Amino acid sequence: QVQLVESGGGLVQAGDSLRLSCAGSGRTFSSYNTGWFRQAPGKEREFVGAASWSGGTTYYADSVKGRFTISKDNAKNTVYLQMNSLKPEDTALYYCAADRGRTFSSRNRYAGTYDYWGQGTQVTVSS
Repeated sequence: QVQLVESGGGLVQAGDSLRLSCAGSGRTFSSYNTGWFRQAPGKEREFVGAASWSGGTTYYADSVKGRFTISKDNAKNTVYLQMNSLKPEDTALYYCAADRGRTFSSRNRYAGTYDYWGQGTQVTVSS
């Protein structure tokens, strides 16, 4: 069993940066692919980005490409989401997720691929 705890959210102004962290428990967390998703009020959960277990391969949603970056520190069992040039439309509850699968593919863009989820951290961007 893996538990995920997100942190780093907050209230910022448009154009600011934030770095979200996702700390995973368990010895096997470093071998899991990880993803970030977000959900704004009244909207469905949407894909933000994903990284392979090594962090060597990443996917991003078009809406965040070039602004957001995922990185992993397997020694710390932590995944990061660096968010730059934030926009009001980035306002949402951000979740990290872990996938036990052995492969990393376009399937990691979909929430159903993931086995474990955190509780989320709120990001609010004011204009």
